Amino acid sequence: MQMLNPGLRLVLAVLGTVGYLGLAVLGWGGFAAFFSHPALTAVAVIQCALAIAALFAGGNLSPGVKEDRGNRWVLAAIILPSLLQAWLPAWTDRHDLWCLDGEIARWTGVVLFAVGGVLRLWPVFVLGNRFSGLVAIQEGHTLVTDGIYRRIRNPSYLGLLLGALGWSLAFRSWAGIILTAVMVPPLMVRMSSEERLLQAEFGAEYAAYRARTARLLPRIY
Repeated sequence: MQMLNPGLRLVLAVLGTVGYLGLAVLGWGGFAAFFSHPALTAVAVIQCALAIAALFAGGNLSPGVKEDRGNRWVLAAIILPSLLQAWLPAWTDRHDLWCLDGEIARWTGVVLFAVGGVLRLWPVFVLGNRFSGLVAIQEGHTLVTDGIYRRIRNPSYLGLLLGALGWSLAFRSWAGIILTAVMVPPLMVRMSSEERLLQAEFGAEYAAYRARTARLLPRIY
């Protein structure tokens, strides 16, 4: 596996966190303006806490023993709107454009951002270095069907969407909500690609697992 060494993992975590929050601070007009809002300060604290937790979560960028290389475009289709989402909701919030009313939206966003972040990282802790940023079957790959995977097959993607929605609501931003929706189609393409690989690798075992679970939202029995 092409595992990230601890030093590189730290550098990427710091640059990613500082860059993402920096775009939001820029959109809001500076540090003083941004951190004058308790809800936005809470979002920044949660972001930093998640970045620290990610240092211990594992993960890799390995193509493994079998990869769907044609799916790599999805990474750009998700990353680009994510970068715009870092800045645009803060900018529209600052100028009170296309905004929801009230502090309830902000604090609902803070809660969703925290829940989404936990859901995003939890599967990485479960899978460790078997968790790849690419759509791939890893060496010694096993099918995990318990714990957080018991009811939903893609908890990390659910966490990504909840986190993006929470971030948007923290800035009261309709534009951010739209950008969250823009990420759904490429994520669905990625999930379909992963399911085809897993079906080919695990056959009936995966078919049975897929039949009793949901892609994103837990089924209520």
